Amino acid sequence: MTLHAVPATNASTRPPAARARRDRALLILEDGTVLRGSAYGARGARLGEVVFSTGMTGYQETLSDPSYAGQIVVQTAPHIGNTGANSTDMESRKVWVRGYAVRDASRISSNYRAEQTLDDLLISSEVVGISDIDTRMLTRRLRETGSLRGGIFSGDALTSSEEELLAAVRDQPEMTGANFVEEVTLAQPVVLEPEGEAIATVAAVDLGIKGASPRSMLERGLRVHLLPATTSLEDLLATEPDAVFFSNGPGDPAAAEEQVQLLRGVLDADLPFFGICFGNQLLGRALGFDTYKLKFGHRGINQPVLDRETGKVAITAHNHGFAVDVPLEGEHVAPHDGGRYGRVVVSHVGLNDEVVEGLRCLDRPVFSVQYHPEAAGGPHDAAPLFDTLAEIAVAHRAASATKES
Repeated sequence: MTLHAVPATNASTRPPAARARRDRALLILEDGTVLRGSAYGARGARLGEVVFSTGMTGYQETLSDPSYAGQIVVQTAPHIGNTGANSTDMESRKVWVRGYAVRDASRISSNYRAEQTLDDLLISSEVVGISDIDTRMLTRRLRETGSLRGGIFSGDALTSSEEELLAAVRDQPEMTGANFVEEVTLAQPVVLEPEGEAIATVAAVDLGIKGASPRSMLERGLRVHLLPATTSLEDLLATEPDAVFFSNGPGDPAAAEEQVQLLRGVLDADLPFFGICFGNQLLGRALGFDTYKLKFGHRGINQPVLDRETGKVAITAHNHGFAVDVPLEGEHVAPHDGGRYGRVVVSHVGLNDEVVEGLRCLDRPVFSVQYHPEAAGGPHDAAPLFDTLAEIAVAHRAASATKES
């Protein structure tokens, strides 16, 4: 039985009296858990990995973060939708979550910036949601067992029995091995110019980039060549970059071998590099380390991370279900090709669970972090990392000019 084909219907076309009856909806987990609630957003069936986000603010940024592709997001904050939705707070070109689960969906939006209700945004984005469920119990279940495959069902999808719906949930692919890069990346290259003269050029590979990343570069005077994830090394080098940036993104880094090879080409060209989130995982794999799936991941805007060099702690925004497997202590010769890329250290570590949160190469200007330093809708403690990107790009440009002269 395939439920991906069940279309989401526009609930706003229903008579107001019918909508007021709060149509029934189910959220079913692969372990057999069934939560019964009210339909929210579009009606239909959506399957995906069920994960939870601990952010108390920024629900629209969560919905439009491409790193949530393929997932059903559970909001741990109990009251969602009170400020509505607007075009300004979209972090990418569309809403990416497959399904959305909340406890208390606001009946109205009350904010001077609101252009529509959150319910209407979910409907227009064909996101099947559920409200009026015990999200605290659901979050505890996901923490105890780990992220689970699940499905949200409403409308015509409920003509199937619960046994059939559970079978469909269990029949869907695992997140391990999933590749969403080509689904979320932009179709054509785009050049973004800063105000005034550019101090350097960055080639930014879009693996699921959020709008705050290029904005952070432009604010620092960097010209940004925003490139599709399928860009060849030849086309990337043709932009004459002073540094390369790999963005956040969804899926299993072990399935993104094409992008790992692209990054190795960047390192072989001796270009400075900065990666965030998925970009950090790809740097780890390019250096020859493994990655692994976390039990329930880090998703929220309140994660404490230690900078091991300075001893400072930053509160950071996260959205990842995989991590890099590198020993925390000591300097390590990057294992790829007999140490071809020199020494590497774990630069940042998560204080909640000691997960690797950053890498730094000691023999070249290459670094990455697992979190989101741009953090729209979240903390800005880590924003200075974009200053570091600007510094290494400017230094590379100056060194290149010296060589040419």
